[in-house]
Amino acid sequence: MAGHRVRWQGLAASALGGALAGYLAHDLAASARAYCDAGWEAGGKFELFFEMLLLVPGCAVLALLVWLLARRVNPVVGVAAVVLVLWAVVVWYFAAQGTLAGYPGDSGLCGPDNVPPWWPAWLPS
Repeated sequence: MAGHRVRWQGLAASALGGALAGYLAHDLAASARAYCDAGWEAGGKFELFFEMLLLVPGCAVLALLVWLLARRVNPVVGVAAVVLVLWAVVVWYFAAQGTLAGYPGDSGLCGPDNVPPWWPAWLPS
């Protein structure tokens, strides 16, 4: 009985963590676009909103799949795999959608690559 509870808790935690990571990726990209004023007009906002509708459940499903595959090795490996995959998705989404290189930003706060100064230089963008 306790094994079933642990399995359901792992499934629920990974799905919730995936949904949270999807929303974090969206919010991070939206914050970068707003800060640099690049792609922050009505069409850009609609695009990000539409992608969020797919990104949040998509990350939840991805986290579930990673958890189900990796937990068979070891629960600690399962958690580490879920965190690593979700971190990679958040960074990739920020680099792909949050920093629009070459887009004419009007805020004057960012360079031509539209990477905000608060983004760590050691992370890809």
